[in-house]
Amino acid sequence: MIHIGLLIIRLVLGISLAGHGAQKLFGWFGGHGVKGTGGFFDSIGVKPGVPLAFLVGLFEFVGGLLLAAGLLTWLAAALIVIVMIGAIFKVHLPNGYFADKGGFEYPFVIIAIVVGIALIGPGVYAIG
Repeated sequence: MIHIGLLIIRLVLGISLAGHGAQKLFGWFGGHGVKGTGGFFDSIGVKPGVPLAFLVGLFEFVGGLLLAAGLLTWLAAALIVIVMIGAIFKVHLPNGYFADKGGFEYPFVIIAIVVGIALIGPGVYAIG
């Protein structure tokens, strides 16, 4: 049952993160694409916005797909942690902890989950 639990966690979180990356990279799922996300990044002082939006989108997309597949989970975790730390310090930290106030709760929980998976491994239902 542990391996099925890991599979569920990996699939749900990995596909969700890949979806967020696709919003930034391709404008899918109601996203704004690289240019729109880059404009937002510029507006909050994350510069240069467009190249960083591409990088963040790529890290989320690739990291999410790797996590979902259970392939190179250490790399998936590293990519995702980098993005979440950036989100915490550039967007959420001034708002406190709880997500309902725009705080860093959500990216912090994601960090905990992906680091946990990287430490224990992806389980037997994984490509790698």
